Amino acid sequence: MSKFVIIMILILMTSSFGIAQDANNIQLPKPDTTGGKPLMQVLNERHSTRDFSADTLSLSTLSNLLWAGCGVNRPDGKRTAPSAMNNQEIDVYVATAHGVYVYDPAKHSLVSVISKDVRDKTGVQPFVKDVPVDLVYVADYGKMGKSSESDKEIYSAADAAFSAENVYLFCASAGLATVVRGSIDRDAFGKEIGLRPDQKVILAQSVGYPKK
Repeated sequence: MSKFVIIMILILMTSSFGIAQDANNIQLPKPDTTGGKPLMQVLNERHSTRDFSADTLSLSTLSNLLWAGCGVNRPDGKRTAPSAMNNQEIDVYVATAHGVYVYDPAKHSLVSVISKDVRDKTGVQPFVKDVPVDLVYVADYGKMGKSSESDKEIYSAADAAFSAENVYLFCASAGLATVVRGSIDRDAFGKEIGLRPDQKVILAQSVGYPKK
């Protein structure tokens, strides 16, 4: 195989997220934790929108977004979003045109779940199928110990909301558009990505650039 052909293959592999990856894993670049707008300005600018442009997110932007949502920010493995009893039961699934990935905070990477565009299964609104990134917050009840079913529902809903709000604040700081959504065909999405019975879809959140 010629050097030119090898280079062309690598270019094609980078087209989806900006760098070459293996089939099962995307190693995200180190997040930039030093930039951003002042907190009070971000709070003032935070809002929901359902109008998105077709522009895709760069790998570095996606890295910062996911780290802000629930990335590891301390040597002991704890994260940017609080978690009841430190269960860390919320998994963030990232649905794109290229497939669905699950975010691994410890490795700051994306692990491939399916190579299929199922963005239309992340919500009932028409726009969700065209948004560059749809995040889906899934609670793994298996990580929640002996808590009662009612406590699992309450704690996981709160923990998903903490991460979603972190994403809101990042989007306001980075000039991105976002909206959190509760209207999801949870069974349909769960079936598409093979969720277990003790994994529960809590919320979804669309992220992209605002339509100009």
